[in-house]
Amino acid sequence: EDVGTSLYFVNDSIQQVTFSSTVGVVIPCPAAGSPSAVLRWYLATGDDIYDVPHIRHVHANGTLQLYPFSPSAFNSFIHDNDYFCTAENSAGRIRSPNIRVKAVFREPYTVRVEDQRSMRGNVAVFKCLIPSSVQEYVSVVSWEKDTVSII
Repeated sequence: EDVGTSLYFVNDSIQQVTFSSTVGVVIPCPAAGSPSAVLRWYLATGDDIYDVPHIRHVHANGTLQLYPFSPSAFNSFIHDNDYFCTAENSAGRIRSPNIRVKAVFREPYTVRVEDQRSMRGNVAVFKCLIPSSVQEYVSVVSWEKDTVSII
């Protein structure tokens, strides 16, 4: 084996990429090598991926790009799937861990406070109700009453 050859992970900590359907995403292959490695993307099933015009493209530098899309163009095979990248050169071939790619839709939602009743002098517990469709992307950072922050 040539001492000047190598394959390595640039960033193997990428496990999940969540992106907005209105923006799209660019995901670099987390591997590289010397001499320059050939970078390829696959579905977690091992199937080659192919370019889909204006939806998915693999650039010559090994970057996977998913373009912005409308809700009607959503395809779970492309927009909600596991991918991995390989790097190959004369040193051999390495495979990245699976990367979960998930598109989310930007849509209006309302956060509200559940109605509670309590007698004067007693404790009332309020709960912030966040729609389930956005719950994993929204966190409560403060409470306000009449536009004044309260703890």
